[in-house]
Amino acid sequence: MKAYVFPGQGAQFVGMGKNLYDGNEECRAMFEKANEIIGFRITDLMFAGTPEDLKQTKVTQPAIFLHSVILAKYMGDAFKPDMVGGHSLGEFSALVAAGAMSFEDGLRLVIARANAMQKCCEKTPSTMAAVLKLDDKTVEDICASVEGEVVVPANYNCPGQLVISGTNEGVARACEKVKAVKGKALPLAVGGAFHSPLMEPARVELAEAIEKTSFMKPVCPCYQNVDAMPHSDPAEIKKNLLMQLTSPVRWTATVQNMLRDGATEFIEVGPGTALQGMVKRVNPDANAHSAE
Repeated sequence: MKAYVFPGQGAQFVGMGKNLYDGNEECRAMFEKANEIIGFRITDLMFAGTPEDLKQTKVTQPAIFLHSVILAKYMGDAFKPDMVGGHSLGEFSALVAAGAMSFEDGLRLVIARANAMQKCCEKTPSTMAAVLKLDDKTVEDICASVEGEVVVPANYNCPGQLVISGTNEGVARACEKVKAVKGKALPLAVGGAFHSPLMEPARVELAEAIEKTSFMKPVCPCYQNVDAMPHSDPAEIKKNLLMQLTSPVRWTATVQNMLRDGATEFIEVGPGTALQGMVKRVNPDANAHSAE
């Protein structure tokens, strides 16, 4: 059984998607439609911008979404998912690729999500850090022990890698405690505390956009971030998307559940190779590769 997985923020690179734009008329039309909807030529930044341009949340998220969804479209009949899942932002790509919403509606939601998150980033100085070499429970206890600041587990990526998220001071104090117990803490170059309570204003703003969007039954189950479980019911999908911004990404459990449900091949659709690496960390015997 084929599991198609879609990457999230951090997978972007300059030049992403240019081969699709140059090599296929239908793909080019989708990119141009996106430029129209977004209101500026995001393709210029994707194909020939700077890494700094691409790092802005309002650019990064639609750029990764476009690369992923248009690549899935380019695959045509070869794109035959038995299940899909996406890491954070990638969940939106997965839902569009699986037919749960239209390309245009998905892009508008991603733009709304990116803009709402950008506002949160500007309002409260906050950040994220990857914690390595410790088990999840130890990291959860460290976060809980930091008083007077916000710091929470945000991305359960794979065994031995958990990303934490919170105020600058909260993350800094948690990182000190991580090092004290022989763990490794790597600050991430992100604009804010994604998947934490600090994203609540963004969640409220995005909820309005999600409520107005039409969702359909996808062609296969979509494993969602909030509970790592497969969903096909449009009302459930919508409810889980509403909670996603302030809830942790349960990626380890997502991969485990896909394997439990019969996944024999993981295909990463979009920029980068991060998800393949995470799949291999969950199960070294897993067959994981890139769609490109």
